[in-house]
Parts: sequence; C-alpha cells; structure tokens
Amino acid sequence: MNSRDVVEIQIGRPPRSEVVVARACHFDLPVVTVVPTHLEDGTPFPTTYWLTCPLLLRRVSRIESGGGVRAFDERIASDGDFAREYDRAMVRYSTKRDAMIADDSLVAPSGGIAGSRGGVKCLHAHVADTLAGNDNPVGHEVAGQVLPLDCESPCVIPGEGVPEWNQAWVEPDHEGRSD
Repeated sequence: MNSRDVVEIQIGRPPRSEVVVARACHFDLPVVTVVPTHLEDGTPFPTTYWLTCPLLLRRVSRIESGGGVRAFDERIASDGDFAREYDRAMVRYSTKRDAMIADDSLVAPSGGIAGSRGGVKCLHAHVADTLAGNDNPVGHEVAGQVLPLDCESPCVIPGEGVPEWNQAWVEPDHEGRSD
C-alpha cells in the first residue's frame, strides 16, 4: 500500500507534504512520519516528526486531556535535571530541523518540538520524536505509558485500488488506559 494513502486514512485528511515513514508498526503501517521543514504550499512547518498511528493518537490524547502537558510543564519548572534534558532535546530538534532546510531563501520554522518557544506544547510530537529514535525525556516517559503497539489487526487494509479503514480494527485493552 502507498504510505501517503495509508496516512491519509490514519489522520482523516490528505497529508500536506510528502510522506516519509520514520517508524512503522508490526503490520508495516506508518506510526511516525518525517515532515519536511516546508509544506507543499511553502508554509514553514516546525514539527519534524508526526504521529499517524490511530492507536497512539488515542492513547496520547487521553494523557493530554488528563493534564499531561501541564504536568510536564510543572516538572520542567521544578526538576532541574529534567529541565536540562528537555532543553537539550529542544535544541537538538530545532538544530536538526533547521539543517534540513534546503533553500536558504525560505523562512525557517521557529521554536523547538512542535514549534514550542518554551514549555511543552504537544505530547504527540514528543512521542513521535522519541519513536523516530531521538532522545526526548517527555516523549520517552509518555511512550512508556502508551506502548506497546499491540493491535491484533491493522487499522488500514487494502481496498478496491486504494487502502481503506479496517472496520474490524479495535483499540486493544491497555493497562495505562484511563477510561
């Protein structure tokens, strides 16, 4: 199956850039994609790693809606060691992203992970960064709460010429689940 078509089904809309898979699941479907520094229309885009897996999107959303962003902001403010690790991740992320800019005439995206200019902005982006193989203390801790990817069937299956949502897919039970 074409990764772009699969991602479109996973996220519920057409991707706004090329689709490069950074990590796939045990069904060989995209989990994290690499987003270029500029979308197809030229818009600067600060988020390099995009979480596309519906299972992880649901699980991370539960943590966010339960106050996860605020909790990490508070931890960064109160734990110097964690704050230094977080700052290193933000600098690494923006430096790597900025190095990807192929055309010096383009306006560079700003901020660190998910475009943040201080504090945690989006747990999904932190998890995607971690699953893409990067050292990210926020993403590492959240990934520990939402993994494993334990689907018994794929979320997207081959259809008539194009992939389609698998109506048989269900979110597996998960110990860390809050509902």
